[in-house]
Amino acid sequence: MANDNTIARNKKAYHDYEVLEKFEAGIALLGTEVKSCRNRNVQLQDAHAYIEKGEVWLVNAHIALYEQGNRHNHEPKRRRKLLLHKREIRKMKQLTDEKGLTLIPLALFLKRGLVKASIGVCRGKTQGDKRETLKNKEHQRDMDRAMRQNRN
Repeated sequence: MANDNTIARNKKAYHDYEVLEKFEAGIALLGTEVKSCRNRNVQLQDAHAYIEKGEVWLVNAHIALYEQGNRHNHEPKRRRKLLLHKREIRKMKQLTDEKGLTLIPLALFLKRGLVKASIGVCRGKTQGDKRETLKNKEHQRDMDRAMRQNRN
């Protein structure tokens, strides 16, 4: 996934959840939604996905109204169908049936002109886990800084 093709990232997801497995899914979008995505007018905070009757749905993802869209514009927070293979949906269902696991969108990106979503099967972090992660990140940053200073 190239950086310039990334439409939106859910940075909060990596803070609040431990990502166990990732899936790449297509999204069924309307025309004005695609145009709005290409303008990077998307927010994934508070978004999640769920499985209903063998289909995966993305809810609470905010895709802003397209400015040049007229009466055919879309509803910003409507639920959107995620396009996955049946075996991937079965695997997701099996994983999320386990207590404490949920489906969280991690990023939206363009791949060969199509809007795709990276969906993670996640377990919520406790407050202590969040502190530990931040401590490890800070420690790693200090080590990298020291290594860079030693090279010069």
